[in-house]
Amino acid sequence: MPRTGTGVIAIGCACRAACGITLYACALVLPALAIASDLLVDPVRIELSPQHPSAAIHIRNNSNQPKTIKVQAVTWSQLDGKNINEPTSELVASPQAFSIAPGRSQILRTALRRAADPEHELAYRIQLRELQPQSAPGLTSQEVGLHLDLPVFVQPQQGIARPQFAWTVSGAAGKRLQLTLHNLGNAHVEVSDFSVYVPGSDKPLTGEFVSTWILAGQTHSWMLDTDPVDPPLGGRLRLSAYTDTGNIETELTLGPP
Repeated sequence: MPRTGTGVIAIGCACRAACGITLYACALVLPALAIASDLLVDPVRIELSPQHPSAAIHIRNNSNQPKTIKVQAVTWSQLDGKNINEPTSELVASPQAFSIAPGRSQILRTALRRAADPEHELAYRIQLRELQPQSAPGLTSQEVGLHLDLPVFVQPQQGIARPQFAWTVSGAAGKRLQLTLHNLGNAHVEVSDFSVYVPGSDKPLTGEFVSTWILAGQTHSWMLDTDPVDPPLGGRLRLSAYTDTGNIETELTLGPP
C-alpha cells in the first residue's frame, strides 16, 4: 500500500477560531486536530511509488449542512522560497466535484498517469475547495469555505528519495538572525518548528512554530528576532529542529550578514 500521512485534518468553526488564519494554513499547523469539526480529511499527505501509483482519500461531512467540494490536481515546484502550482494531467483526482450529505463520507481517488522520475521525488498537490452557496446571508469573515492543499509525493524509480540538509545562520540588521536551509537531497522535507540556542543554555535565543515545506534542491530562509540579545559574530549556536524525517540537533557558526 502507498505510504500516507497518519494525521486526520478536522476542519470546522473551532479550527477557524483557534487559528485565526486561513483553513489551508490551519491544516498545516494542526495536522492531527481533534476537536469538533465540519469536515474530516484523511490522509493529509499521500506518498505514491512506481509499485503503488494510486491512493484513496476519505472526506467526511460532520456538519448538518451538505458540502460541495471542487478538486484539482496541480504540479508543485518552488522558486526563491515561493510555491508554484500549475494544473496538470500527470496526476488525476476523481471525482473532480462532489457533494457530501450531512453525516456521510466521500472517497476521493488519485492516481499517477506518468512514469516516476528515475532519480528524484515528484511533488504535486490536490487542491480541495468548498463551493459556498450563492446566497449565504450572515456569513462572517471567518466562515469561509474549505481551502486545503494535500501534498502528494512520488518516489523515484530507483532507490528511496531522501532530503539532505545544509543549515547556515548569519546576522541581520536589527539584532536579527537569518536561518537558511538548503535541501541538497532528492526529496522534500517539512520543518514543523525549531529553536536556536546559545550552547550550554536551555533558553531559546529565537525560534519559530512553523510548518514549512522545502522541496528537493530548494532553499528556504527564516528571518528571526533575537532582541534583546545580540549574538556575537563567529559564535556558536545550537539548532534544535523537528522535521518529518526526524529531529535535528546541530551546531552552527554565526556568519556575517
